[in-house]
Amino acid sequence: MSEDGNNMEEYPTEIHDYLAAFEKSLGSVDEMLKTMMSVSRSELLQKLDPLEQAKLDLVSVYTLNSMFWVYLATQGINPKEHPVKQELERIRTYMNKVKEITDKKKASKLDKGAASRFVKNALWEPNAENEHTSKTPTKGKKRQ
Repeated sequence: MSEDGNNMEEYPTEIHDYLAAFEKSLGSVDEMLKTMMSVSRSELLQKLDPLEQAKLDLVSVYTLNSMFWVYLATQGINPKEHPVKQELERIRTYMNKVKEITDKKKASKLDKGAASRFVKNALWEPNAENEHTSKTPTKGKKRQ
């Protein structure tokens, strides 16, 4: 027990909460990885459309590179000066492209025929007086 007490004194008490949150996050990552690893990749990909497959691949590779980033930091290596930084930026670029494609699919599509009918009917509103007079020829009516 005296060893545990010595370990507690080796780091400031204010970072204890950060370390506890980090340990909890690692447990969550471990659970997710176990879930993902329980299903074969080919089975999983067969159930997804190509866009969903791309999303899965991007999330997977981003997660692995992020974990490597954390590993480098724990080893005293500055990850900002490591090629993993460029790899993460490259992955983010592809993630943005996939997001754009997804947003375009979700965007409402314009029905040109319906829009033109709507505009045509909105601009031309016959009134009862014009309907009766249009059936019989009128003399001397001025155009407006």
